[in-house]
Amino acid sequence: MPPGEVVTRGGGTARSIDHAAMPPRRLEIWLPIVIVALDQLTKAMVRAMLPLYASRPIVPGFLDLTHVRNTGAAFGILNAVDFPFKTVVIAIIAAAALIGVGFYAASLAHHQLVARVGLALIIGGAAGNLLDRIVAGSVVDFVDVYWRTYHFWAFNVADSAITIGVAIMILDMLDVGTHVSKAA
Repeated sequence: MPPGEVVTRGGGTARSIDHAAMPPRRLEIWLPIVIVALDQLTKAMVRAMLPLYASRPIVPGFLDLTHVRNTGAAFGILNAVDFPFKTVVIAIIAAAALIGVGFYAASLAHHQLVARVGLALIIGGAAGNLLDRIVAGSVVDFVDVYWRTYHFWAFNVADSAITIGVAIMILDMLDVGTHVSKAA
């Protein structure tokens, strides 16, 4: 029997996985840690340098730093709604989603690098915002992009990481970049 194969109960053979030969998953550990650290650092700077609801133009007519709090979910959903235990309910849902994404990320093969990067960004962003919810009951948002009277939802580093991670996952699922055109 070739190395790496084992006999199953039914008498057939199956290939075993040599976990010792697989490289460690450093990416899935370090990228989320870097995202959380950067997210928390930028939020601490905003809290220290900009009073709540104050704004500083960065690119006049397009981009301001504006200190706001989001007590709702992503993109301000449920921000204006108040119900008993809102912070706890949103934190539990966010934690459950984070755990689910973590289990999915752990199930990916080592060669699925693009998906692993996307999920690591999502995990880091979700953890950064969850940390805010647990500690302060709300998330600090500060990047305010606008054009004339239209304002996009204020966001932060964690939100950016989640958005980029989701975009990477969508592109990976669509196999963008894996097709090479052949010259005739």
